[in-house]
Amino acid sequence: MLKILNGGIEVVVEDWPGRLGYLGKGMAPAGAMDNVSLEFANLLVGNPVGEAGLEIAGGYFQAEFGADTVISVTGTDMKPTINDQAIPIWESVEVKKGDLIKFSHFSEFGFRSYMAVAGGIDVPVYLDSKSTCIFGSYGGFEGRKLQPDDVLKFGKPAQDLASLKDRKLNKKMIPEYSREWKIRAIPGPNTCPDYVTEEGMDFLFSHSFKIQHSSNRSAYRLDEVKPGFFAREDGGVGGSHPSNIVDHAYSMRGALNICGNTPIILIADGPTLGGYFCALSIINADLWKVGQGTPSRDYIKFLLCTPEEAIQARIEQRELFTEKSLL
Repeated sequence: MLKILNGGIEVVVEDWPGRLGYLGKGMAPAGAMDNVSLEFANLLVGNPVGEAGLEIAGGYFQAEFGADTVISVTGTDMKPTINDQAIPIWESVEVKKGDLIKFSHFSEFGFRSYMAVAGGIDVPVYLDSKSTCIFGSYGGFEGRKLQPDDVLKFGKPAQDLASLKDRKLNKKMIPEYSREWKIRAIPGPNTCPDYVTEEGMDFLFSHSFKIQHSSNRSAYRLDEVKPGFFAREDGGVGGSHPSNIVDHAYSMRGALNICGNTPIILIADGPTLGGYFCALSIINADLWKVGQGTPSRDYIKFLLCTPEEAIQARIEQRELFTEKSLL
């Protein structure tokens, strides 16, 4: 078990791929903002790929272990310590009952850390997932971020703990972090020439968008678009602004929603439908980069991608999460 001493900025239980199949009911998929870090963390401690772990956004998380186990920490380097002694990231580490783990804050690159525990996090499965949807208050641990005095239970490890400690991820497999995140995207479903001008689409694929301070697990807000972006003077029956449309479903996760003049990436806990158009769809293999983008600091630049390239990228990413990626 794990007793929470300091919940930090935002720590939630998340798995991957989250709660799929319920968009039609208005329920977001939730899931890890950075699935790559979570899945490597699970691999290091012998869990099935996609098992639930802790997503630590921003930092300052502290907790006490109530049992011997093996853990791994991945993602941005928040300088984690056990009993005030530094521990490595992208490796599995043995911990003992009574040990205290502490995280500082996000590093120069990246924004979220992930902690996996041998056996996974034991919370109820709700609609086929353990993931927390903060904006719906369901899933995970009581549908919310963790708070002091919360106690999390662990599942049963797949292997003997002694065989799981000191495993390391091949350095070649560790993702490259950046201040400007280059993210592949496919145009549409609402694009040129009906909704966006050719110049507007060129702007989307050439401008480096700063991530705004108001970004969260529901929406990553970016710089406003420039004059000449919209192909229409207004939204017609949808509304007065050219970004307005009659309500339709959003291509969650990863839709670039144009809300007024503001592009917004609809991400893990985002809305499933609404009255604004979506000009781009981020490919599945690059969703993790959104999760590591730091609000008020980092930038996102979209790269044009085809559906065929997106499928291949997803296949290649899935092939990474095997024992072959460990040393």
